[in-house]
Amino acid sequence: MNQPLLDGAGGGRERTRNELQGREAMEIEWSRLKARELQDLARRDAIVVVPIGATEQHGPHLPVMVDARLAGEVSLRAARIVAKQQPIVVLPTIWCGMSEHHMSLGGTITLDFPTMFAVLRCVVRSLTRHGFKRIYILNGHGGNTAPLDVIVTELTVEFKIPLAYSTYWTVAEGAIAKLLERQKALLHACEAETSMIMALHPDLVDSEMLSQVQGVYIPGQNSIDGVNPGVYRWRQLSSRSPIGVIGDASTASAAKGAKLIEAIAADLAEAIGNPKLWAAPI
Repeated sequence: MNQPLLDGAGGGRERTRNELQGREAMEIEWSRLKARELQDLARRDAIVVVPIGATEQHGPHLPVMVDARLAGEVSLRAARIVAKQQPIVVLPTIWCGMSEHHMSLGGTITLDFPTMFAVLRCVVRSLTRHGFKRIYILNGHGGNTAPLDVIVTELTVEFKIPLAYSTYWTVAEGAIAKLLERQKALLHACEAETSMIMALHPDLVDSEMLSQVQGVYIPGQNSIDGVNPGVYRWRQLSSRSPIGVIGDASTASAAKGAKLIEAIAADLAEAIGNPKLWAAPI
C-alpha cells in the first residue's frame, strides 16, 4: 500500500500522486503496472506496443525462443527511448506465430491464420475497450508478415483506430546492413540473429558450431535458383536448408549483437514515436 508522506494531509496526497506519476513515466512494461496505472496511461493517450514473435527451430546453435525474445527486447528498448517524450507501454510478447514452414525441422509451435487473427483481435479489442487508441504491433518473425498485412487492415477497419505494425528488421534495414559482414540483411539463425542472442544469452548459443552454421540464401519469394524471384511458392524450410539456417552465422559476435540491438531500437523509437504516424487519417 502506498502511504502518503507525513508533511500535512494535503501535501502528503500531492507527493504520493507525484510519486505515482513519476513511476508510471519510468515503467514501460504492462505486466509490471497496476490496473489503475494502466487506466491513467489510457487517459494520457499512451502508445501500446504489442510484440509478436515465434517459437521455432533456429538451426543447430540457437534456442527456439529467438524471434520472441528479440521482438520483446527491441520493443522494450525502443519504448524506453520514446518514453522520454510521450507515454508508452509494452505488452508481454506473444510468443507464438505462424511457423508451419519450420515444422519439418522440429522444436516448433505454430498457429494457423484464424487463431493468430483471433488472438490479435482479442488483444486489440481489449486495449480499445480500456481506452487505448494508438496501438503498434511489433513483429519479429518473417512468417508473420503476410498474415499481419491482412490482420492489421481488417482490425483497422473494424476498430477505426490508427493501428500500425512493422517488422523490426524492415524499419532498421539500413542500420542492420551497415553492421553485417557476410550478409546484406537479417535472415534466419544468421549473422544478425546469432549475434543478438550472443549479446543477450551467450550461455544459450552453441559457439562451437558457428564455423559450420552456413545456409544457402537465394533471394525471392520462391527461393528457387533460376526462377523469377517475383513468383511465390510456399516451401518448407528444410527443403531450402537442411540445417534450418538461412545466412551465415560464422562471423557472429556478442559485440556485434549489442550494436545491432541498439541501432534497431533507435530506428524503431523514431518510427513508433513519430506523431505523423498517428495523426494521419485512416
